[in-house]
Amino acid sequence: MQGTVDGFSYGLVTPLVAYLMACLGGALGLRCTTRSMLVTRSWRPGWLALGSAAIGSGIWTMHFIAMMGFSVQESPVNYDMLMTFASLGVAIVMVGIGIFIVGYRGASGTALFTGGTITGLGVASMHYLGMAGMRLNGKLEYNTLTVAASVVIAVAAAIAALWAAGQVRGFLWSVGASLVMGLAVSGMHYTGMAALSVHLHGATSTPAGDSPASLLAPLMIGPLAFLLLAGVVVMFDPLMVMGKPDRSAAEQKPGIPAHPVHHTGRGYMPGPRSRHHADARTPQNR
Repeated sequence: MQGTVDGFSYGLVTPLVAYLMACLGGALGLRCTTRSMLVTRSWRPGWLALGSAAIGSGIWTMHFIAMMGFSVQESPVNYDMLMTFASLGVAIVMVGIGIFIVGYRGASGTALFTGGTITGLGVASMHYLGMAGMRLNGKLEYNTLTVAASVVIAVAAAIAALWAAGQVRGFLWSVGASLVMGLAVSGMHYTGMAALSVHLHGATSTPAGDSPASLLAPLMIGPLAFLLLAGVVVMFDPLMVMGKPDRSAAEQKPGIPAHPVHHTGRGYMPGPRSRHHADARTPQNR
């Protein structure tokens, strides 16, 4: 017997709030990633770690806010606490690996593709691991092609977001990128939910696990508090908001073109073109 699945039990409330949380986590994470490219190497790991945790917490919070609106008409839906925590950890770790690759190698070429792919797979892994933590009187079944489409969406969104972070531009640029990223992550979530069908068992007993009200709301307090703290860090760092380099940073950063070097003094040897212009000057101008 097939269960009646409803992913919008509260109408548009849960999708909109979930989208805003994905945008918030994405905006904070992308700004931290950009900031890591503008500072000395000693500060870079801290900014990248903060960005990884922000994006991971944002997409995890988005996922479970959206799941608040998920229901199966014929069965209550509960969640396994260990699996739920594990999905958050997977999101932060895999997103972190991708961000660290881009942060140290630059947002171009192989590094961008590798980092974006790992980050996108982390988003997809978080989603399906969280779904595996569901407990109900039935079996979850997925359409393979639709699942594959959701993974492609997640990877493409991650590559685009990390490319935007590597452009080292102002705050509004990252806000725009985060809006696109939030839309893509939400699209990946609901594409994955569209792949789901529930085959009900004959039993009507209460499934194991904790109810959404008793588990998910308390679990989200931590990530939400962290996102608030990360937002304070961004707001009080003018260099991060403006996208300007740290004046104390001397070495070239990934994704930032090297500045031209102007030579002065007696040791300067002009090239052929410079000598041509020098010889062409009139005696009055020499």
